[in-house]
Amino acid sequence: MADLNTDVRYIKGIGEQRAKALEKLGITDLRGLISWFPRRYDDRTQAKKISELIPGESACVAAMIASPPTVSHIRKGMDLVKVRAVDDTGVLDVTFFNQTWLKNNLVQGETYIFYGKAEGNLLRKTMASPIVEAEGRREFTGRIVPIYPLTAGVSQLILSRSIRQGLDACADILPDVLPDSVRQEHHLCRIEYAYENIHFPESPEALDLARRRLAFEELFLFTIGLQRLRNRRETVHVPPCHDVDMGAFYDSLPFTLTDAQRRCVEEALADMRSGAPMNRLCQGDVGSGKTMVAAACVYFCVKNGRQAALMAPTEILAKQHYAGLAPLLENLGIRCALLTGSTPAKTKRSIAEQLTAGEIDFAIGTHALITEGIAYRDLGLVVTDEQHRFGVGQRAALAAKGEHPHTLVMSATPIPRTLALILYGDLEVSVIDQLPPGRQPVETYAVPGSYHQRVYNFIRKLAAEGRQTYIVCPMVSENDELPDERKAVTEYAKKLQAEVFPDLKVAFVHGKMKAKEKDAVMTAFAAHETDILVSTTVIEVGVDVPNAAVMVIENAERFGLSQLHQLRGRVGRGKHQSYCILISDNQNEETRQRLKVMTKTTDGFKIAEEDLRLRGPGDFFGQRQHGLPGLKIADIGCDTQLLQEARQAAETLLAQDPDLTSCPAAAERLAELFTQAADTLN
Repeated sequence: MADLNTDVRYIKGIGEQRAKALEKLGITDLRGLISWFPRRYDDRTQAKKISELIPGESACVAAMIASPPTVSHIRKGMDLVKVRAVDDTGVLDVTFFNQTWLKNNLVQGETYIFYGKAEGNLLRKTMASPIVEAEGRREFTGRIVPIYPLTAGVSQLILSRSIRQGLDACADILPDVLPDSVRQEHHLCRIEYAYENIHFPESPEALDLARRRLAFEELFLFTIGLQRLRNRRETVHVPPCHDVDMGAFYDSLPFTLTDAQRRCVEEALADMRSGAPMNRLCQGDVGSGKTMVAAACVYFCVKNGRQAALMAPTEILAKQHYAGLAPLLENLGIRCALLTGSTPAKTKRSIAEQLTAGEIDFAIGTHALITEGIAYRDLGLVVTDEQHRFGVGQRAALAAKGEHPHTLVMSATPIPRTLALILYGDLEVSVIDQLPPGRQPVETYAVPGSYHQRVYNFIRKLAAEGRQTYIVCPMVSENDELPDERKAVTEYAKKLQAEVFPDLKVAFVHGKMKAKEKDAVMTAFAAHETDILVSTTVIEVGVDVPNAAVMVIENAERFGLSQLHQLRGRVGRGKHQSYCILISDNQNEETRQRLKVMTKTTDGFKIAEEDLRLRGPGDFFGQRQHGLPGLKIADIGCDTQLLQEARQAAETLLAQDPDLTSCPAAAERLAELFTQAADTLN
């Protein structure tokens, strides 16, 4: 008898070949197979009459084959099968490309269901390569059909049939992790019904019941897991930091911290004095001064006799942090060092020796900080910048260099608090909700493509005043294929250089470039060796260029609001008035609403809330940020009520039974889910 860890190749009807295809999707065992949920569904329950078909719309139609199919050979590698089908309202001409076996499969006088996009006109209806099956078979038509995410070599047919085999194999062994009392109180269906109807729904109502049950279970387990991570953290004891007079630090700053910054510093220092390791997220808009909060924590840690490290996602950001922090901290007697991939080997060895000996107090760098040869005498504080650029494993690797060091995570992506609890569930959250005085809001405009010439004239006018410009192109793709960002960016940059700004210096940067090339381009831009930088979103988290005063975003409708806000944050960092110009010809009402939000507010948290409302949480869950198990079916943006219910149920259960002795299936599933996480639950 199979269990959920059984290799898919041993499931009846799958075998070696199909197992190899499924492995490309990361599906290797029975649980992975039945948990490969559809990304959407096609309702093919209703068959239309031929006369009701609307050109351009997909539909099912039941029709009889009126004459024997014909095959014509067009050219090498291209054969057409043509067949005429009829019902009592009209004629449908159907063409199949390179499916010659259908000539013998489609029998004159028999009725078939065709599903595809109708073409032609009111008088003559056609379909090209529709799905076809005998009437009454109901494998691909006559029901709600799941559409799965695929990869090369795996078709919807292979996946659907494999999942059918998988569900049949485990129908009697699916453990129900929800206690009966929870299931009944929240009106949730049984687990067997949920899996059957998420893949092969009997009706829209059955699909809703199945989805609700599986989403609830995910959020329920997630909440228990987070609580356990928190509890584990709280039971780790570290020597509490002693009080330090922070006056010397504050007096050394050339400006006064905002109330929000001071509050975040106090929250962090209270954690460090508590006797448990700090695990805090400090989030705030671009330019809100997170780095100064980190600097205060570094000062506090070093004055407690321990070392600190700050890890940035790119070399250029690490250098920028070093340039900003080292002079300030060294004046206060804190010894600083910069360690990146390009640090010469001899210098690297010297820094490594000084870190081990405790002669360096504060190391700033990239992944070089977590390489094998680097050891710290007493690492007391780990700061990571732009957390979503790191896997949790890298954060954990740096923390592992010390004995339960305090952790401060900085993020410029404003996240609504409910979402922050999920994304960074093992972290306390501090919010800097004030901008330093004197920062001018970036003026934002949404304009159609017909304004290009005016935009170019504006860029030229500001270039004459010595300002610089970013122009961001989205990665444009057709047919869901991977876009060629190189081509889009380089061609646009060349066109601008040759035809629009021959007298200015235009450079470009994209994600396919090597890190050194990217850094060189960004460094040249920061040094004002170029006037205009054409880029994909690789500059979303990038170097600080106070002289850049214009951000132009082409096809702005292709970006989420939070991403647009991040990009806008690249300008407005200096003393000059800055501008963000969103160019879009999209007439969609929701798109226009989103772009309007950008022109009305520069508050990142309001924008994040609006993004969540308009788009759901896709923007925030674009990258696995936290090392906690990913949510496969629950949608935090839409399932907020369900999240509240699941959290309440989980908290009630934990209060009564913290070790889950009454729910062994839940305890076992939790252990499996969190195995890959940075903090495992044993």
